[in-house]
Amino acid sequence: MDFNRLPRHIAIIMDGNGRWAKERGLPRTEGHRKGVETVEAIVEAARDIGIKYLTLYAFSEENWNRPKEEVASLMQILTLYLASKRQKMINEGIKFATIGDISALSREVQEEINKTAEATRSGKDMTLIVALSYGARQEICRAAQKLVRDGIIDVTPETFSLVLDTAAMPDPDLLIRTSGEYRISNFLLWQLAYTELYFTDTLWPDFSRDDILRAIEEYQRRERRFGLISEQIINNAPPL
Repeated sequence: MDFNRLPRHIAIIMDGNGRWAKERGLPRTEGHRKGVETVEAIVEAARDIGIKYLTLYAFSEENWNRPKEEVASLMQILTLYLASKRQKMINEGIKFATIGDISALSREVQEEINKTAEATRSGKDMTLIVALSYGARQEICRAAQKLVRDGIIDVTPETFSLVLDTAAMPDPDLLIRTSGEYRISNFLLWQLAYTELYFTDTLWPDFSRDDILRAIEEYQRRERRFGLISEQIINNAPPL
């Protein structure tokens, strides 16, 4: 691995918790609990490797349509994760942030999110972004509505990016999706314009440090041209 050519920002669609549990004759909630263990391992691995931004797709707008019991369990798992890992994030220099419509979440979950974001705001080693009640089409609509409210008529890609949930972070360089599915599922549609896509059959609870290293190595084998030709690319950097 070339540590001089790491992706600055990795986004992950964490898929396969339910199938992992079903294969083992367990309730879906056990798959989600196991998936949280994977989250902790991958966050630690990404930080150790030197990844500066890691975005995890944890709960989509569409996930609200799942059985109420499963949604309640997911929210409980999230609340416990934030409360139990907050100090570790502080110790390891990890800044926590969210994207999505968190106003749709319960007051208890929002409080844990706000506490964690405030407690970790000085983190410099890595930013961990969790997508919650997130949908890319909904995000784009929110951004367009803000431009209308602000009376901005001359809209460019740059001005539009500034009103997205992700305004404070770079676009992902690498998107990983687990579980053998080959779709984006309403995730970061604007931001993925030039992102390298990596799909793996591994279910999220089985995803490991070795798996993220393999994804990064595959990323480094690719040539990112950003609409140019090979001869125009210098040091694998996007055009200025």
